[in-house]
Formats: sequence, structure tokens, C-alpha cells
Amino acid sequence: MAARCSLAGLLPAQTSLEYALLDAVTQEEKDSLVYQYLQKVDGWEQDLSVPEFPEGLEWLNTEEPISVYRDLCGKVVILDFFTYCCINCIHLLPDLHALEHTYSDKDGLLIVGVHSAKFPNEKVLDNIKSAILRYNITHPVVNDADASLWQELEVSCWPTLVIVGPRGNMLFSLIGEGHKDKLFLYTSIALNYYKDRGQIRSNKIEVKLYKDSLPPSPLLFPGKVTVDHVSNRLVIADTGHHRILVVWKNGQIQYSIGGPNPGRKDGIFSESTFNSPQGVAIRNNTIYVADTENHLIRKIDLQAEMVSTVAGIGVQGTDKEGGAKGEEQPISSPWDVVLGASGSEVQGADVLWIAMAGTHQIWALLLDSGSLPKKTELKKGTCLRFAGSGNEENRNNAYPHKAAFAQPSGLSLASEEPWRCLFVADSESSTVRAVALTDGAVKHLVGGERDPMNLFAFGDVDGVGINAKLQHPLGVTWDKKRNLLYVADSYNHKIKVVDPKTKTCTTLAGTGEASNVLTSGFPESTFNEPGGLCVGENGQLLYVADTNNHQIKVMDLETRTVSVLPVFRSGNAVVDGPFLGEKQKTLPKLPKSAPNIRLSPVAASPGQTLQFKLRLDLPSGTKLTEGVSSCWFLTAEGNEWLLQGQIPSGVIESISSQPAISLQIPGDCPSLEAVLSIRVFLYYCSTDSNACMMKGITFSQPLQITSAQQGCIVPVELTYVF
Repeated sequence: MAARCSLAGLLPAQTSLEYALLDAVTQEEKDSLVYQYLQKVDGWEQDLSVPEFPEGLEWLNTEEPISVYRDLCGKVVILDFFTYCCINCIHLLPDLHALEHTYSDKDGLLIVGVHSAKFPNEKVLDNIKSAILRYNITHPVVNDADASLWQELEVSCWPTLVIVGPRGNMLFSLIGEGHKDKLFLYTSIALNYYKDRGQIRSNKIEVKLYKDSLPPSPLLFPGKVTVDHVSNRLVIADTGHHRILVVWKNGQIQYSIGGPNPGRKDGIFSESTFNSPQGVAIRNNTIYVADTENHLIRKIDLQAEMVSTVAGIGVQGTDKEGGAKGEEQPISSPWDVVLGASGSEVQGADVLWIAMAGTHQIWALLLDSGSLPKKTELKKGTCLRFAGSGNEENRNNAYPHKAAFAQPSGLSLASEEPWRCLFVADSESSTVRAVALTDGAVKHLVGGERDPMNLFAFGDVDGVGINAKLQHPLGVTWDKKRNLLYVADSYNHKIKVVDPKTKTCTTLAGTGEASNVLTSGFPESTFNEPGGLCVGENGQLLYVADTNNHQIKVMDLETRTVSVLPVFRSGNAVVDGPFLGEKQKTLPKLPKSAPNIRLSPVAASPGQTLQFKLRLDLPSGTKLTEGVSSCWFLTAEGNEWLLQGQIPSGVIESISSQPAISLQIPGDCPSLEAVLSIRVFLYYCSTDSNACMMKGITFSQPLQITSAQQGCIVPVELTYVF
């Protein structure tokens, strides 16, 4: 006999079990206690039965919707009630991955993720799809957008695990993270218990991984981006590929470090590995990385081409004070890093500030001996808390250790007066906060509300201070030229701008819709959960890690236009950019007799547009062949950076109306001299169609890149008579 009940029905018996387990010494004693508990629960007159999944829910990683009482009979099932933004839910995933590697559906175990959203944005199936890719979730996931199962079972916390027996009978619940030993103990004994009674079925549950249906994309969920103002480079955390990219401003990759699979290894670049890295900071050929799912801070030495660990021990820490030497100090899910100075200095880089999302705090790693506010002299390498009690709250306080954050995920430094603070994107409270560098005082800037316990005060409202509303912001960056703060308002799919003097928060770009539309202006351009951003080119450009679009977007703050940074290797291959996913056109071979006309050199400056106007004449009595596309191609052998982001080919439809071919000189040019080739292929036949021919020609245009500002468009005529 079965009764539909809430989790509260398990509480008395499971509480008694857990008290008894505290006194158990040997593994045999623990196993026996759990076995006796199962005998008791299994013998109840009425099962505590889990409700059936409601009809019409959206499923991922399965061929079809799963039924508890049709498909899962004969299985021990773990229901993981989670929401993808929750850091505690993220912390639980390695435990579930380990359990799945130990037991399979043939052993009688299946894990089902029950996604029960906190934020409205998390109810959208496409966003959940992105999350299961980011976190490599390979078990079935159901989108319970209205939290119907959550409410029926009276679940109260993310994450919550419910272990269900082979009749749909609830056996155990585990609330929160950090219960790996109990999870394995309860699961293994349950499998043995029901196997002994012949109730376990070894049938296979059909799983169809969502990730297997996707085309390869070398930039995968880039989480953060930063700029090196000295060397003209960007550093990208290519989070989904577990690697760090160092690229020139034109998008050409200089270094690719780590990936494509997760790992935890120091050493030379070709051997080093990361696990879902997020925040990056660079200075003087040294990059610091928040290696989030390894719970480490890594150091990349570009000169020596070596990776090392400077903080963390490689497993999640629970320490909320710190104070040990970096590589001996356990830390928890560092999400962003920024370099700054200790003490009263304005400039310098002797402290690495860390957004420690896992413990809801701001930490500091001393890169040299120094001091922090209200601290005595600290040794080089010390890693410790700077602000935050460790409670997950939205609490501001003049005393830094009494203040509280809720999953801080983005940091930016305003070292100059009168600001002298760290700006913090506090994602789970949907606020932006400021931490004073002078005394550690934590103050509210925008978003949230006054009740420090309310982490549900989110929305999408431009306004002032507490009247402005954000939704799970993940990134901030300071524009010292304009004294403005830019915010990646991630779940609103927008970039917002905050004036810290007036606390005014307004939308800069994005419509609020999760999509990937590039237009000529800021308001119409769209994003999809942007996670990080940085200011470059003396305040002219804003680089945005448009995470779920797998792109770095470039916002020109002066012309108010948005473009995509085309990321490419040193060869011809574009690894990401506006033509990602398009089949590359094959370049036809020119006839050996095709002329190659070398044009006079043209001087052009970065950002300037060249316009090549075709003026080609066919022999008398001929016409373009119908049904065969005459065409043009651009090539730049040895200077492929010229073509990134350009339209590389086109069709010539009429000899009387020939196209103009435009090429914009990139803003950053690795070389001051280059040669662009325009190859034209004409297919024509006599007017009586008795004979058809193909003619080709190459125009070679030498370019001299100059810093002198030229006119907007440089016209070049390409004339030839066949």
C-alpha cells in the first residue's frame, strides 16, 4: 500500500539513524545500521511514495519522458533537486559524477536531475541545456519549471537529494552539500538490500546526451575576459574547454593552455590542465587564474611557459578564515580574481583579490609581504579572508567580517581616489556592492533590497540604488576614464552601466532576450548570459564574454556598435567568429595563364575601410554563363589576420553591375605591411552558347599600415579587359 507524502515523513527515522551513525566506529557497524534502517522503512505499512513526474514537462538527456512507475521500477533512483546557478548545487555534482562511475543503471542505479528554478531565467529550457553542457551532466534532467514536484515533497533547500527505492518508495533525503560519504553509504546498502530481495532490475535506461547533438565549437562557454594594457593582448577563460587563451587584439591565438578535457596538473603548457576556469588577471607576462572547479588559484608564467599552483589544495575547502600559505590553504570555488595593492598604496600589484563564491567571501592572496586593513604585516604567499562572514546573505556592514555576500562572482578594482574600493558582482543577492580598500567596509551600490536575508529581490529595472533591479549578475568592470562601472547582468542578458556617485543603474546594451543578434547599435544587440567583461583601448572598447553564445563580443563605447572578436589560430583557420558553423568555400584554382596585376601600394590606418570596385570587361559577343556563379575571393597568405571578421567571398551576378568589395583594416595589426589578393573567376560563353570559358585574374594590393588618420573610405579600382 502506498501513500503520497512529503519528505517530513522520513525525518524521525532518518534522524535516529544519523545519531546512531555518529557513534559507529567501524564500516561494518555503519553498514549494519543502514541495513537495519532499510528493513524498518521497507516494512512500513504504507510506503512514502514519490509523486509521478507531471505530464508535459521538458526532458533533457533522454529519448523520451521518464515515468517513475513505468521506467524506474526496479531501480534505486536519486532525485537531485537543483538549480543551475546555485554554487552548492555545483559543488554536489562531482559527488554525483563519482557515484555514476561506481554504479550504472545495470547495477540498478539512476540519477535524475529535477531542475527547480530560483530565477525566472533558469526556467527557460535553452538555458538549462547550456548549464548541463557547462557542468557535463550526463544523467536525465527534467525541467520542473513550476516546481510542482518540489512543492509536493515540500523540498526547502537547494540542493536536496532524495533516494528512492525500486517501488518508488522514498528511503533517504540529504539536504545541502558535503554528504558524499553518506550518499555512497546509503546508495550502496540500498542496492545490496533490494538486490538480495530480487527487486533490482538490470534493464538499461535509454540516455541520449544533448551534447552529442551539437556541432563542435572551439570557444565553449567563455566565462571571463581581461585585457593586458601593455602587450596589446586579451586573456580569455574558455571555461567549457577547460583552457586559457591568450590572444592578440585582432583575435589571433598566441597561447592555448590546458583543455580540452578537465584536469589538475601543473607544468609546461602542453601538459597543464584546468577544470572550468573562470576569473583571469594579467600583469607583466604573469596570468593568475581562478581554477574554479579545482578549487585552486593557478599562475601562468608566459615567459617560462609554465603553470603552477599558488593557492588551494585541489579539493573543496570549508575554512572561512584562512591565514595559511597559499598552496597549503584550502579554498572553495574561486570565481574571479583581480590584481591590486595592499596598504595605502594606490598603484601596484602585490595582492590578488579573490571572489570566493564557495564560501560567499572576498579573499586576498599576498603576492609580496604587506598588510591589509586591520591586519598586522603579512608574509608573502599568505591567503586569507578579507571580507564576508561566510553566511550566504546580502548584509552590508562597516566591519568587513560582519558583512555577508551571496556567491560573489565578479570583481573589479577602482584604486584611485575617491573610490579606493573593490566592486563586487554578488550574484545570488542580485546586487553590486563595494568593499573599501582602506578599512574593508562593505556598502551597497545597486540592486537587492534592505532585508539581508532576502535573496529573491531580483528583476530587470533601471533605477537608483535599491530601486534598481538585477538578475544574477556575474561580472563588473571599472571604466576609470568615465568613472563608470559596467555590469554583466547575466540572467537579464544585458550589459548595464552604474554611476557609483549617484547610484544610477541603466541598461547600456541588450534587449533582455537571450539570443545572438548583431546590429548597428547597442539597444538592439542581444546577449545570452554574459559572464564577464573588461575595458580596453583607453576606454574605447568593452570586451564581453557572451558565455552562452560562445563568443567574445566587442562593444565600441564611442561609436556605439557591437561586433564579434574572431578568434583564430596562426594559420588560416578561424576557430570562432561570425562565420562559425558555415561551410568554408573551396577556392577554385586559377588557370596558369591568369594574369597577376600588382597594384601600387596603399596607405591605410587601423579601422579604415578599403573599397575595391571591380571594372572588368568581357570579350565582345560574350555573356556570363547562366547557372554557374562567377565569383571573387580575398586571400592574404601569411597575413590571415587581415581577413578575420571580413566577408571573404562573393558572387558576380552581372557584368553591368559589378560588386564593390569592402575590407576594414583591423584595429590591431601585428604587421605594418601586408599584401591582400583579390582573385576573380568569370565563367562566360558566346552569345550563341556554342562555347563556354573560364577566365581568372589576381589583383595583388600591397598595404602599408600607418597610424596617421586617413579618410573614412579608400576607393581602389580593379580594371581589366579580357
